[in-house]
Amino acid sequence: MISTGELKKGVAIELDGKPYQVLDYQHIKMGRGSAQVRMKLRDIRSGAIIEHTVQAGSKFPRARVERRPMQYLYNDGEFYHFMNTETFEQVAVTAEKVADAAKFLRENDVVEVVLYGDEVIGLELPPTVELTVVETEPGVKGDTATSATKPATLETGLVVQVPLFIDTGMRIKVNTETGEYVERVS
Repeated sequence: MISTGELKKGVAIELDGKPYQVLDYQHIKMGRGSAQVRMKLRDIRSGAIIEHTVQAGSKFPRARVERRPMQYLYNDGEFYHFMNTETFEQVAVTAEKVADAAKFLRENDVVEVVLYGDEVIGLELPPTVELTVVETEPGVKGDTATSATKPATLETGLVVQVPLFIDTGMRIKVNTETGEYVERVS
């Protein structure tokens, strides 16, 4: 069982016998009454999003969610294909389930695929990924009293703001939650 105090984004709970993934939650303290928790939930099976309000301290059964390391193989335009690194079994995942993680995926990368039963509900990426800059303008020297940046296109197609000293061909670390430049990798 998981209480409302232990809720986090991405946690899977069961509500009325259906599995839901917590997208967002907010503790609301009432003036006189007891506190409530407003949750934004996504039905794991249908993808429908609902809002649900409960009393603070309520408990829910955890949905049985499993994380498996899988290697990203390719995208055929409709599905992203992953292979279980232990059993070599392949899984096709819809673009909707991959969501924003697609901006950080390179072929042969190993990521955590989150499953409910045999159904894929999402991906978990590491906090940072290393990507190669494929296109950026040359850095222009000049007024750099403030931290000057320029756009850079990475090998996955993601465009991030990088410092002026970053050139084409360099490898950089990118934060997977914010999509921002972290540091240069030597």
